Amino acid sequence: MYMGSHYAQKPHAVCVPFPAQGHVNPLMQLSKLLHIKGFHITFVNTEFNHRRLIRSLGPEFVKGQPDFLFETIPDGLPPSDADATQDVSPLCDSTRKNCFAPFKELLKNLNSSSEVPPVSCMIADGIAGFAIKAAIELGIRNVQFWTASTCGFQGYLQYDELVKRGIIPFKDESFIGDGTLDTTLDWIPGMKNIRLKDMPNFMRITDLNDIMFDFMGSEAQHCLRSSSIIINTFQEFENEVLDAIKVKNPNLYTIGPLHLLGRHFLDKESELSGSSLWKNDTKCIQWLDKWDSKSVIYVNYGSVTVMSEHHLKEFAWGLANSKHPFLWIVRPDVVMGKGNANLPQEFLDDIKDRGFIASWCPQSQVLAHPSIGVFLTHCGWNSTLESIGAGVPIICWPFFAEQQTNCRYACTRWGIGMEVNHDVKRAEIEALVNEAIKGERGKKMRQTVSEWKEKALAATDIGGSSYNDFNRFLEEAFRYDVNLT
Repeated sequence: MYMGSHYAQKPHAVCVPFPAQGHVNPLMQLSKLLHIKGFHITFVNTEFNHRRLIRSLGPEFVKGQPDFLFETIPDGLPPSDADATQDVSPLCDSTRKNCFAPFKELLKNLNSSSEVPPVSCMIADGIAGFAIKAAIELGIRNVQFWTASTCGFQGYLQYDELVKRGIIPFKDESFIGDGTLDTTLDWIPGMKNIRLKDMPNFMRITDLNDIMFDFMGSEAQHCLRSSSIIINTFQEFENEVLDAIKVKNPNLYTIGPLHLLGRHFLDKESELSGSSLWKNDTKCIQWLDKWDSKSVIYVNYGSVTVMSEHHLKEFAWGLANSKHPFLWIVRPDVVMGKGNANLPQEFLDDIKDRGFIASWCPQSQVLAHPSIGVFLTHCGWNSTLESIGAGVPIICWPFFAEQQTNCRYACTRWGIGMEVNHDVKRAEIEALVNEAIKGERGKKMRQTVSEWKEKALAATDIGGSSYNDFNRFLEEAFRYDVNLT
């Protein structure tokens, strides 16, 4: 619908996240920026996640606006109304096998509808290859949005090479503890001092038919070959690995951190949020108000991480024994195989005056609160970027996927984090928390993360690298005249 320098009607962007919280959030942020830039938006959730959004944010939210609408497709899994993250492996397998046909049908219906503009472009999650396939078959302009880190992306792109070099599959499970994972890989473009243990952990396999290894490796390769790629990062933060990937696909746009980019287009930052699949407990914000600056530990393992009951108790007593105030997000489904997470009454009595436990919270507001001194995190990419944006250092307990890669970068290249041993011990948690809040290393991390915050603000400021890439993305990928908005 591009006519010279004017559109006859609004461009219509269909946005398709992979159906998990960490993917829905950044694509929702991008969708709202596009909406403000004049796009009609159709945001496509799975039926399961659509029901969760209704429970979390209310039916009014998903009714949308006349030019920001929500649609759904089935994910192919058995029906469920559980208020919990779906098992990742069967979800990935099912989206790949079952989402193409219903999504293609949805695109056809949108294009034949007289109530919305014809679909002019589509933005698909970097691991939602089914959506790209449908768009190509229907002749719709498309790009992919890699919602995780660039270093993680490069890690997944090496899966085939790991096989070619005979490194994987491992012969048996002994690789986990025999030092094999300490092997340094010196051949990955743009990534220095990376060990096997720092690679996205789906490569820790003894069978090449493993679902997650095959899914993430193949989806990353498909994303690399797409016409254009946008990434929620900024050039200076991941410059070496970005430059290496641009050799393979020069049509790459860094437009992050998205939550900072949005400050130029929205009156209220809260309008960029509004995609939580859990109901937020906002009382924690008032609780934070009573604590001194940089004194509180914020603990949140994200939307997918699960752990043993033993590890949960080690975290609990490590936090309690530090004697520092803490805000701890404990999802009901955080303990493996259990419907809820039970903490000992003795612990609850011990921390009643200095601990706040909630099932979910508005994380960007929490991190921006002056009382937060350190963030104990799983190193998911959204959490990492929000930490940078708030100038808060991190204690890293990576769980899976590219979180191990993010952790390595945070603790070495970026200098903003310290790592917890995966086999959690309360004494280690206590020591790391104390060092982060009161120690010299914690002081240095706070200084370094403050410097990264300034660089992230500069990148997303008017004329900054991410701000310019966002406009360049609209002009080059979608042939959209940003001067018309």
